[in-house]
Amino acid sequence: MIQRVQLSDSAEYYSHCDNRIYSPLTKTTGDNVQQQPGSVIATEGGLVTLSCQYNTSATNFAYLYWYKQEANDFPKQMLSRFSTGSGDNAAGFKERFNASLNAKTQSVPLTIQRLQLSDSAVYYCALRPTLIIEYIAN
Repeated sequence: MIQRVQLSDSAEYYSHCDNRIYSPLTKTTGDNVQQQPGSVIATEGGLVTLSCQYNTSATNFAYLYWYKQEANDFPKQMLSRFSTGSGDNAAGFKERFNASLNAKTQSVPLTIQRLQLSDSAVYYCALRPTLIIEYIAN
């Protein structure tokens, strides 16, 4: 579909129809994350590591995120890590926040350095749900 059609879009267009029939088989996986312990007490100026263990059947396609939720506010995405080796830190979380995804142990611990009082918050680890769709050509 061409949106916002312009005169320069004038052309002869062709479409292709595949004569095979595809049958989708949808699999849902038992994806989940666990954060232990439930609360952490740390000293200002110190370092803390928050654990996050995850389970997914799609180990080559794990997408994990850390969020920070301060009192009376909505969660803000801090950083993302992917099993492909990519990922980044959001603005405001580049200096003292780090996480490394370990696909072998299925973990992505968050380390916060030089703790500040403003780091007091609820931290969430999230795994993007995996939905595997397989197609069988007839």
